[in-house]
Amino acid sequence: MQRDVIDSIKLEKHDTKDVKDGNVNGSLMVIWRDWDGILPTTPKMVYLSSVNPGEIKGPHLHTKRDSYFTCIRGKVVFIIKDLHGKYHEIESSEDEPVLVQIPKNHPSAHINITDQMASVLALASIAWKPNDNEMVNVSFDDYDWNKWKKRL
Repeated sequence: MQRDVIDSIKLEKHDTKDVKDGNVNGSLMVIWRDWDGILPTTPKMVYLSSVNPGEIKGPHLHTKRDSYFTCIRGKVVFIIKDLHGKYHEIESSEDEPVLVQIPKNHPSAHINITDQMASVLALASIAWKPNDNEMVNVSFDDYDWNKWKKRL
């Protein structure tokens, strides 16, 4: 991933196996490793966000931080507006995990397109502080949110 670019990368997902009989007992999803070099900066904060069924978080932008998101439960679509006004839609789910890079000053939102609670893991290039006021709410008035609501 390059800095200041809206990007996504398919994540590794591996079956895990029981040590006694070798049956598949779950899975392991690699979000980030320091030696991979896939992120242009080392994350300074990791947090988990939940999104209720059919709900939208955002849109807003961060003026100081780059953000990296992946859906670890359920399915969400990230909607990112580039600096030319074009919308980018990137789907991420627990079944097909994608790490989405949203550079600072790029407005974005995400919508849970399922009827179950979704969980999104976020990595940030700087740690959030309650008084830093670096998040700005914006509007996506020209975006068609209804196309996602129809899938519910």
